Amino acid sequence: MTPSTNTTLSLQGKVALVTGGGRGIGKAITRRLAAAGANVVIASRKMENLEATAKEFAALPGKIIPIACHVGRKDQIENLVKETESRLGPVDILVNNSATNIGQGPALNTDEDMLDKMIEVNIKSAFRLVKLIVPKMIERKCGGTIINIASIAGLRPQPGGLLYSFTKAGLLMLTRSWAQEFGPHNIRVNAIAPGLIQTDFSEFLWKDDKRRGQYEHSTPLGRIGQVEEVAGMALYLASDESSFVTGQIMAVDGGFTAL
Repeated sequence: MTPSTNTTLSLQGKVALVTGGGRGIGKAITRRLAAAGANVVIASRKMENLEATAKEFAALPGKIIPIACHVGRKDQIENLVKETESRLGPVDILVNNSATNIGQGPALNTDEDMLDKMIEVNIKSAFRLVKLIVPKMIERKCGGTIINIASIAGLRPQPGGLLYSFTKAGLLMLTRSWAQEFGPHNIRVNAIAPGLIQTDFSEFLWKDDKRRGQYEHSTPLGRIGQVEEVAGMALYLASDESSFVTGQIMAVDGGFTAL
C-alpha cells in the first residue's frame, strides 16, 4: 500500500465504536475520531455522560450517537452492535476502552467475585465485540482496525493492583493473537498502554501527592499525561497513516517503561 502524502488524517466515511466514550480517554478519542470525519457510536452505562459528550461535540464533522450499554453483559453488547449497524452501518474502527478497577490492595484480599467482574468488563467485553464485529469485516473485505486501550500495568505488575495488571496483560495478549490471525484480512489490531493519565478513573493515584511525585520522578518527561495525548495515538492507529502497523503495544507513558 502506497502511503498518502496528505498530512491531514481523514476518517471520512468510517464508522467507529468507542466503549467508555462518555468521559476521560474514551471521550478524548471520540473527539479526535469525529473531528477526522468518522461517525462514532459511544457506549457506556451512564447515558447522561454519553449525551453530554454527543452534545458537546455536535459541531464536529462526524456524527456522534450515544447508546447505553453495560459492557459486562453479553445481551447488551449484542444489542450495542445491532444498534450501531442499524443506525450507522458496519463498524470499521473498534476502540475497546471500557474498564473497571476494583480490588485495589493486597493480592490475598481479592476474591473471586472481584476477579469475575474484572474479567467480564476488561477482557470479555473486548472478546465479545471482536467476535461480533470482525466476521463482518472479513466478509466485507474492506479491512478494519481494532484499538485496545490497555495500560502499562499490563507490562509491569503494580503494587496493590493484581487484578488490573492481570486483565490488562490478558488484553495485550489478545491484541497480539488477533493481529496474527486477522492480518491476512487487512484487519489491524493494536493496543495503547497509557501510563498515569489525568482522568477521573485514575484520580486515586494522581491526587495523592506522594504517588504522583513518585511517578513523575520515575518518568523521563517528568509529568503525568493528558487524555489528548492518548487520543492522538488512537487517531494515528485508526487512520491509514498506520497502515503497516499491527500487533503493537504503544506505550503512552512519558517514557516510564523505557527506564
